[in-house]
Amino acid sequence: MHTRPRPARRRLAPGPLLAVLVPLLLVAGIWLGGHPGTLPGPVRNLLVSDSQGRLYDQALDVIARDYYRPVDRDALLNTSIEAAVKSLKDRFSNYFDPKSYKSFEEATNGAFEGVGMNVEQADEGLRVLTVFDGSPAKKAGIGAGDLITRVNGRSIQGKSSNAATALIKGPAGSPVTLTVSSGDRKRDVRLRRAKVTVPVVSSEMREVGGRKIAHVTLSGFTDGAGDQVSDAVRRRLDQGAKGVVLDLRDNGGGLLNEAVSTASVFVPKGTIVSTDGRARPKHTFKATGSAIDRKIPVAVLVNRESASASEIVTGALQDLHRAEVVGTRTFGKGVFQEIEPLPNGGALDITVGEYFLPSGRNIGGGGVKQGAGIKPDVDAQDDPKTKRDEALDVAVRTVAQSPA
Repeated sequence: MHTRPRPARRRLAPGPLLAVLVPLLLVAGIWLGGHPGTLPGPVRNLLVSDSQGRLYDQALDVIARDYYRPVDRDALLNTSIEAAVKSLKDRFSNYFDPKSYKSFEEATNGAFEGVGMNVEQADEGLRVLTVFDGSPAKKAGIGAGDLITRVNGRSIQGKSSNAATALIKGPAGSPVTLTVSSGDRKRDVRLRRAKVTVPVVSSEMREVGGRKIAHVTLSGFTDGAGDQVSDAVRRRLDQGAKGVVLDLRDNGGGLLNEAVSTASVFVPKGTIVSTDGRARPKHTFKATGSAIDRKIPVAVLVNRESASASEIVTGALQDLHRAEVVGTRTFGKGVFQEIEPLPNGGALDITVGEYFLPSGRNIGGGGVKQGAGIKPDVDAQDDPKTKRDEALDVAVRTVAQSPA
């Protein structure tokens, strides 16, 4: 789950004298910074100390200048930042180089150029959750459950899902080769990327015992997801639906504000989630209003891959007794991340705090450890031997049997 990047603080403009002096001091500072040996000892020690930042820059300069073969300094910088983030041993934190960050922003906005899959991080690489109809991946025969271990021959083992998927994305029409394992079978699949529009929200009408139930699926908490859920729910209610199943299975999360917006479709007022972090003040997010009638029964359908923002919505509706939770235990992520853009065009996506449901519970395992998740009110899961969606059937029946 991510919060929005914080805006830079504005400062008052200095007076006319400073407007003249600042450029002169800046030029002098730059020259002296590059020629510290010209300064007297005490002044040099005061102004140009061997800080960790200066030490790091010098080390990169030495490698770029003296290594036996040419080295790209920017590549060194990207690799070193990535290594620093990996040292945190936090699967939810990662570094986006400038190219990866651009791809991530496009995906967050609900459209990207890639091969058309939803995936999750696995020990060996990425596991495919869903494949979009008509996508390059679908046409190549990649399916749910397949494991992607390499991208263009490069191992993605140990990479975060965001970092690994950034390698798969790229300009439409460009080629990419994925090493795909399906059971005991391993193969290299060459694909051509395409413009992919992610179907964030889809809906259908189900019927049980003559009672119509809206089945609304949300695949990710991207920009505008809450409004799309609201539109889909209200449209189905106008068409005669007497209850709603909100399907968050395989939804790994997204933007915090969209989780609050989505929960607010069903909750008229009160706390949805609170956050707290070492360098972030405590903050409580309230329902935004304009919820549907509380008398309309609701079920939230989840599985073990429902995580982060999905768990916020699920937990809030469960704590506030607004919905029955159907399915299996959720993932168990109790922390949130914040994206901090960097001057090089990249960004840090790092864990900055924990979140707490309306009851005060945190469903993580303490810090970045995976927790027990949210326990469903009604257990349900699909039988892999059949082609039926048994879990959905249970959720629809649960809503249909609720008093109107």
